[in-house]
Amino acid sequence: MESNNPYSPPQGELIDEQMETAPVKVLSAKGRIGRLRYIGYGMGIALLSYLVMAILSAATAATMPETLTGPVIVGVFVIGYAAMIVVGVLLTIQRCHDFNVTGWLSLVLLIPLVPLIFWFIPGTKGANNFGPPPPPNRGAAAVVVTILVMLVVGGIIAAIAVPAYQEYLVRAQELQM
Repeated sequence: MESNNPYSPPQGELIDEQMETAPVKVLSAKGRIGRLRYIGYGMGIALLSYLVMAILSAATAATMPETLTGPVIVGVFVIGYAAMIVVGVLLTIQRCHDFNVTGWLSLVLLIPLVPLIFWFIPGTKGANNFGPPPPPNRGAAAVVVTILVMLVVGGIIAAIAVPAYQEYLVRAQELQM
């Protein structure tokens, strides 16, 4: 006589199907990219571009004569911003593909604050018209994106708070006199 233990593991065959995923290609308009990677790659590339532009500008200012410094620094920033725009558009096209719409929707990048919709619209489950889904995110990706978002929000708060605090100090010193 067998006893039916309600806590015993199931005896049937377990099917572990791995869904086919497509690799993420940052510098391509084809394929799909999920929300977390979209935010992470977008912010990461922007921060990296700013860092490279600052280093190149500092190196230019230190090594070139003053007459050439200004135009070269402007050129560095124009090239840097153009590269950020191109990569941002490519990432946004892939993000549009993730929720099964054409990449032409990426033109909303031209409207202020509207591009934030790409952060909140979920992608389609499984394959869609633009290919298989992107690979699942790992825990480190969530941590990196959270840190990047906190840095941006902290920077905005600091940009508001520091001048307000300086004004407060000036008024407090005037009242003491």
